[in-house]
Amino acid sequence: MQEPEYVETKSSETKMPEINNQTGTLTKLQPAVQSQEQWLKYGEQVSSFLEVLPEYLGSFFNRYKQPLVTLGLIGTAIITTKVVLAILDAINDIPLVAPTFELIGIGYSAWFVYRYLLKASSREELTDELASLKTQVVGGQTPEV
Repeated sequence: MQEPEYVETKSSETKMPEINNQTGTLTKLQPAVQSQEQWLKYGEQVSSFLEVLPEYLGSFFNRYKQPLVTLGLIGTAIITTKVVLAILDAINDIPLVAPTFELIGIGYSAWFVYRYLLKASSREELTDELASLKTQVVGGQTPEV
């Protein structure tokens, strides 16, 4: 195989003019001159807008009161859920706390099954308690026993 031939070429370098060596004058931009009347006009427009703003906001809130309250409650619920989950995650990172909570949960579940679910009479008692709780929360007629 033959080795490729390398030919030496000379490049013509272009020189950039040095900016630091150039002298000249810079043209300064003059600020826009506005008359006093234009400023007064703008001030009157802002003043009239701020004068009407409380009435506009009041009518807006009166018109859309229910949706705004609903959005506020939804936002509060989301923020509360995130805070509670962050607190539980922080507690879960503490050594031996997570297994302790698991044991407590297993123990409470076993007690609940023994207390309310094994016997028919205790199941009836549980359904009566749930029905009374439902009427307290939802309202309505109390069930006849």
